[in-house]
Parts: sequence; structure tokens; C-alpha cells
Amino acid sequence: MKGDVPEVDPTTLYWMVQRGEVQVVDVRTLAEYRLGRIDGAVHVPIQTLPDRIAELGLDPEKPVVAICLTAHRSIAAVRVLSRHGYDVVQLEGGMTAWARSKLPVIRGRDVDVTE
Repeated sequence: MKGDVPEVDPTTLYWMVQRGEVQVVDVRTLAEYRLGRIDGAVHVPIQTLPDRIAELGLDPEKPVVAICLTAHRSIAAVRVLSRHGYDVVQLEGGMTAWARSKLPVIRGRDVDVTE
């Protein structure tokens, strides 16, 4: 998937999440999600996102940040969510950049996911 979409850098996103300013939608696989995720992220694999937007419970008045591992799948997520009226950007560099920035992640299987 190629194309420019708006982005937010990891440190800025961290502070936005801390202040409750954004909703995070993680479009990686379940295995990737369990390896390390941003606290409060909603998980939905990119393949099922177009059919499941309504069930995610996103607030249409609050900005959304789409994330994946390396900021490739999240391009598609940004486009899908934008078509549904959301103000959405992607995490620049994905979770790889988040980890490089040494920002906190939650790990493990004990997570409420929708796969």
C-alpha cells in the first residue's frame, strides 16, 4: 500500500494518549498485538476493519490514530476510517518506531480482543 497519509510521531502520540485526546486503532494481527500494544488501543485486524467499524465504538468527534507494525497496513486503515468520516492519522513508523522510542507497551495474552 503506497501513498501519503497524515502522521503523528511516537512521542507526540504518547502524550496525546496520556491526555485522552485520541482513540487508537491497532490493525495488526493478534499475535503482533499481544507482543506489545499501546494501552487503551482497540484491536481489529486490517482485513476485517471495513466490515467492523460500527462495532468498534469509536467516538466520531474524537481523533483516531491507526497503528500497525511499520506504518504500511495503517495507511489502508487511515483511508477506510477517513471514508467513514473520522479525523484519522497514522503512527509514523508504526509500533517499531514506538518501541525504538522506548515508550511503554502492554504485553501478554490477557487482553480483550476482537479477532
